[in-house]
Amino acid sequence: MSGALNENGIGTDIFWIGNKPLAGCIACKKCWENNKCVFVDSVNEFLDIAGDYDGFVFGTPVHWGGASGAITLFMDRAFYADLNGGGDRFRLKPAAAVISARRAGTTAAWDQINKYFGLMQMPIVTSRYWNMVHGTNPEEVKKDLEGMQVMKVLGNNMAYLLNSMNIAGKMGLDKPDPPEFVFTNFIR
Repeated sequence: MSGALNENGIGTDIFWIGNKPLAGCIACKKCWENNKCVFVDSVNEFLDIAGDYDGFVFGTPVHWGGASGAITLFMDRAFYADLNGGGDRFRLKPAAAVISARRAGTTAAWDQINKYFGLMQMPIVTSRYWNMVHGTNPEEVKKDLEGMQVMKVLGNNMAYLLNSMNIAGKMGLDKPDPPEFVFTNFIR
């Protein structure tokens, strides 16, 4: 996918969340005060640089029929801190979820990750099929020819959207202002 992005003039970086355990969000709401998570780990490292990027691709393996616990813990805290802390690191920036599995669970994981993008007003980038590959290691994934094509098309579609948004900005088309949030609790 990064090859397709690079071929279309889009630079890429990889941010690895690491292989150490991450804490889940404890709803302490400290992020509402300082736009960062109270836990000091890769989530805050990511939040420090996320505003510098024009788009995002989040990848996860399938664990037990859904996205990995690590990516969901990471995204819960990063997106919650940004949304409730008054940040604007993600809104209206294109995003894609890429899922890898040995066999099944890819569509459930893809739906799960895409929900973060919907809540953050991020255009969701798709391919010609769901953004998934199959294999237990990189060599096996390369044999998934359809999955590899899906990744190339996804990269081209992401590049098209990013380049289109860049042109729109240069022509004076501003992003809409963020809405004032209205919250409704279903139980009163």
